[in-house]
Amino acid sequence: MYNEMYRDEALRREYREIAEWIAQQGTDTLLTRQAEADELFRRIGITFAVYGEGGDPDRLIPFDMVPRVFNAREWTKVDSGSIQRANALNAFIKDAYGAREIFRAGLIPESMITGNDAYLEIMEGYTPPLGIYSHIVGVDLVRVAEDEFYVLEDNCRTPSGVSYVLQNREVMSRMFPDLFVEGHIRPVDGYGDMLAEAMQAVAPPMCDGEPTLAILTPGQFNSAYYEHFYLADLMGVDLVEGPDLFVEDNRLYMRTTRGPERIDVLYRRIDDDFIDPSVFNPDSVLGVPGIIGAMKAGGLTLVNAPGAGIVDDKAMYTYVPDMIRFYLGEEPILPNVPTWRCSEKDDLGHVLDNISELVVKEVHGSGGYGMLIGPTSTKAEIAEFSQKLKDNPGNYIAQPTLSLSTSPVLTEAGLAPRHVDLRPFVISGKTTRMIPSGLTRVALREGSLVVNSSQGGGVKDTWVLTDGGDV
Repeated sequence: MYNEMYRDEALRREYREIAEWIAQQGTDTLLTRQAEADELFRRIGITFAVYGEGGDPDRLIPFDMVPRVFNAREWTKVDSGSIQRANALNAFIKDAYGAREIFRAGLIPESMITGNDAYLEIMEGYTPPLGIYSHIVGVDLVRVAEDEFYVLEDNCRTPSGVSYVLQNREVMSRMFPDLFVEGHIRPVDGYGDMLAEAMQAVAPPMCDGEPTLAILTPGQFNSAYYEHFYLADLMGVDLVEGPDLFVEDNRLYMRTTRGPERIDVLYRRIDDDFIDPSVFNPDSVLGVPGIIGAMKAGGLTLVNAPGAGIVDDKAMYTYVPDMIRFYLGEEPILPNVPTWRCSEKDDLGHVLDNISELVVKEVHGSGGYGMLIGPTSTKAEIAEFSQKLKDNPGNYIAQPTLSLSTSPVLTEAGLAPRHVDLRPFVISGKTTRMIPSGLTRVALREGSLVVNSSQGGGVKDTWVLTDGGDV
């Protein structure tokens, strides 16, 4: 198990400042400040809800006070690998709704598209400005050794969590400004400008002049509403809901006290099925009738484009390395986790024979649900999941149980290692880039591999240093 704070039991250079800071502050002081941070998050409104569960509707994601640290060399690999992946995914989505060259080349079965629940026939033949379908991509990564990262999954539909990246940094810099005085921690405050620039770059063909931007939210009861509000405020654009909008002559307008105002680029944070009741779910009150027609006519750009979710399922994930080679002519910088497709007979047999040693996941599962972690499961759970595999093998993939790296967290007894993952956010416009940080999620329960906030995981600030490597 790789401990990111140490190398051969010696403290890594990147963590020396953190170790000195903890020693100076003391555990009790830091625990007090951590409680203050949690209260600050609650006052600001940085909470979330888990649908279908009772209890606190405004649940906090626990914040751990000890930052996770990457040196510049390590981050270069994360940055270049994530950008490479986002470029390949966008190329594939464009191909899937267009010429389908990768299918004709025999690299991916066409049934992976035609049988995909997220595939939208109405998007066939439509190419958005600059050919970008997924303008914001979240790439979930895990680390297993010093220079060894794996991609766990891709999020091309409506990835969330960037508000925690920015607010974690805000809280740390507010509570401990001395840590940031020397300027060797790369800043993250350019995200709003980066996102606005990308949205402006994909203005629709009918836009004349500077495009008007907005963010579409399902409303205050959505689990990620705080993020929607935060991003709109950060960019200085309107946060709108479906009833605020209407379509006329293939243009989208917002109702205001000054009369209708046109919107050219809309960052939508609602699912495909609800975005246009005249095309998809007719009972939706969250979307706007005619919005898909306006998009296809060139009067509106939707960020991210409907139908981009075809690459989010875990079966399609297994083909991403082939996409990188096919569209970019490059080898993957960040590899996939070795994966067995249970839809294939030989792979299914291997999984059933070794299920107690594997992690089995639903193709469309998320949030840590719909999965089996073999080594920590009971015989009854394994038997139940084995039957699910036999009944519907195409609904599952399986992977080895990785030894996720650990990062230190603050406990009453001092520092303790806990498993972490990372979600950097890639933004595509005229260029493809990302801020030097990401969402580090941490499994706060000792020994747990599940970092998702809905199952008790927490978050921490993620530092990228300006200097090179470890010594």
